[in-house]
Amino acid sequence: MDITSILGIILGVAAVLIGQVLEGGSVMALVQPTAFLIVIGGTAGAIILSFPMRDLMAAMKVLPYLFLGSPPNFIEYIELLVNLALKARKEGLLALQDDIKDIDNPFLKKGLELMADGTDPALLRDLLETQLSFQEEEITTMSKVWEGAGGFAPTVGILGAVLGLIHVMENLSDPSKLGAGIAVAFVATVYGVGAANLIFIPLGNKIKYKKRQEIILQEMMIEGILSIQAGESPNFIRQKLVVFDPSGKAAESEELA
Repeated sequence: MDITSILGIILGVAAVLIGQVLEGGSVMALVQPTAFLIVIGGTAGAIILSFPMRDLMAAMKVLPYLFLGSPPNFIEYIELLVNLALKARKEGLLALQDDIKDIDNPFLKKGLELMADGTDPALLRDLLETQLSFQEEEITTMSKVWEGAGGFAPTVGILGAVLGLIHVMENLSDPSKLGAGIAVAFVATVYGVGAANLIFIPLGNKIKYKKRQEIILQEMMIEGILSIQAGESPNFIRQKLVVFDPSGKAAESEELA
């Protein structure tokens, strides 16, 4: 579970609500179903118009991963690749076929299968890097969906506020209701700006960050696969791969070892 994703949303929303109370306002004053409908419905409509259904579904399906997915375990895959390199040097590449069958990661499994089949190293690198480039394009698209929502929401919020003010102007005959009516009208702006800057845009950024970690892991896998194919020593392969770990834990464990 990604605690920072959950904590970030809770902290952001809580800060707004607590600020409202400290200013002497009521939390219930921010509960306006009509404003919510205008902002969320309008933003959803704009996003649906802007992107094909395939991209919209991909952007929605990635949400559970943002909150529940674990970060890539670089150390685990480094050890796996080093062990495979050790076995390959002793018994040859064909001896890895049984080990490859037990690998769960589809990208690594595919690369190792192609390596064991004797694919030319240059062609193998080109194929795997091409797959990575397509994945990076998918990441960009998914993040753009949420960033797009972050761009539309404040404007739709202003639209909701204007609609509310129009309603207020229709009731100018009763000045006692003007203040409350104007306050309600501007709740739509709060929804739009808040949703954009506390939820939508941060989600887009988090998609890029977490998926980028996966891309780095796969880049490490490519180097490991090609190093095994080239017959490099397991120790040299380990030294080469630990630098890919963004957290630095792999390098720390290597120093301790």
